[in-house]
Amino acid sequence: MRAPPPAFFGLAACLADGASKGAEIARDLGLAAAAIPAPHAGDAAADIQPFWHVTQSRGPAFVDLQNDVTAKDIAIAHGEGFRSVEHLKRYTTLGMATDQGKTSNVTGLAIMASLTGQSIEAAGTTIFRPPYTPVAIGVLAGHHRGRDFRPIRPTPTHQWAESQGAKFVETGLWLRAQYFPRAGESDWLETVTREVTNVRTSVGLIDVSTFGKIDLQGKDAGALLDFAYINMFSTLPIGRARYGVMLREDGIVMDDGTTTRFGDNHYVMTTTTVNAAKVFQHLEFCLQVLRPDFDVQLTSVSEQWAQIAIAGPNARKVLAGIVDSADISNEALPYMGAIEADVLGGTPARIFRLSFSGELGYEIAVPARHGQRLAQALMEAGRSFDITPYGTEALGVMRIEKGHVSGSELNGQTSARDLGLGRMASSKKDYIGRVMAQRPAFLDPDRPVLAGFRPVDRSQRLRAGAHFLGLNKPADIKFDEGYMTSVAYSPSLRHWIGLGMLNRGPERIGDIVRAYDPIRGADIEVEICAPTFIDPEGVRLRG
Repeated sequence: MRAPPPAFFGLAACLADGASKGAEIARDLGLAAAAIPAPHAGDAAADIQPFWHVTQSRGPAFVDLQNDVTAKDIAIAHGEGFRSVEHLKRYTTLGMATDQGKTSNVTGLAIMASLTGQSIEAAGTTIFRPPYTPVAIGVLAGHHRGRDFRPIRPTPTHQWAESQGAKFVETGLWLRAQYFPRAGESDWLETVTREVTNVRTSVGLIDVSTFGKIDLQGKDAGALLDFAYINMFSTLPIGRARYGVMLREDGIVMDDGTTTRFGDNHYVMTTTTVNAAKVFQHLEFCLQVLRPDFDVQLTSVSEQWAQIAIAGPNARKVLAGIVDSADISNEALPYMGAIEADVLGGTPARIFRLSFSGELGYEIAVPARHGQRLAQALMEAGRSFDITPYGTEALGVMRIEKGHVSGSELNGQTSARDLGLGRMASSKKDYIGRVMAQRPAFLDPDRPVLAGFRPVDRSQRLRAGAHFLGLNKPADIKFDEGYMTSVAYSPSLRHWIGLGMLNRGPERIGDIVRAYDPIRGADIEVEICAPTFIDPEGVRLRG
């Protein structure tokens, strides 16, 4: 027998019910509501019945399109005794896709109810999981545009840097101070020149918290570092730091940085900002796949520590103003040394004597919540020395002056030998990338190798990306000898300088080549020189 039609499918009945419900709601709200006569309308006959699937079709009647469940599958479940809605779901995978039963289950449960002679209400429903209502695409993807494409990750001193008038730049996942302009400075180059000059002649400060920091502990921590780096770390004395180079399995340089030993089984590694997560994943792969026998625990502590570098001839005097009682003399804390000490009246800190600028330098790490206070204290301690904050642009200038490689040279195409770091590779141990780094192409004497460059006409500007050609060679790719990777205006030398990869570069010091840049219309003569432009003996950083 056919069920009666729903009560309010006719227009007149719907209008009357609406008037009645409106008056009822008004009374519930305490309002005097007179009965409103419903508009006059005629009712057409309504005889609506549910239609779940075409029963006479020869093909499958799909119920769940994501899991390919058909009406026949539900009938099989019924025949096999899986009639409970929860059993039906698991027997057929009905409603187990992303809709979680909010679409396909309506049809599926209706079919099972019909087969068991029950109403859908009596047959029941499965337990729905979130989302209970559809999620708009705008909620999931609407903010992934413009500045909202990815979250802004400020450093611990971000607010302080803003108060100093910093201009910011995205570096990896972080927002870092690029430079700190002052009133009267015409452009960024004038600002950066002032910042570099101040560091070289007195002292400067920069937040380096964005460097990746990985804590390694365990009896095999030194062995893991030996396996990951081309040079030895298991022999590193406690309280000392060492520069390391890490290769990919194909022999290409992955990353570089310093690692410090704080105990027999305790090391702290630093990585470049961009590669922090990549290096951590690489070390985890080593432990889980390549050397599961190693007893080492890794923890990423990049966000746990605020780290500020100070550099310049007066750096030690400034540091003395914030250290509680530790001996930071040249004898007690030599270059590449590290100590744990209290600063700012009882705040635990790690002090590393490192230098990316080539000047006397220190990096002070404190718990992240103290980062801004540390920056303010250093500025106050350095007030009499005209301490100045500097940003990533000045840092880049000084690393080029010193011949330090960075992201432009660690571009996924260079080996340790290409970068002039081949002598660091230990012959006493195995390490990742060792075999592949010995492929003939990497040992080719004509392979581009790191060298320094300066314009023959010192007034001319260098451009990164320019390609090197012989003086009498046409501008053709077959005569290409390498390219300029990084350039900067050197305030110390008062002209532009650059680093680049050149065929047999170190063997050709003193020769002249062309730096050809057709995109920007430049074709100038440059002199090949050693990549270290400032203090090649390292007297300043060891002072």
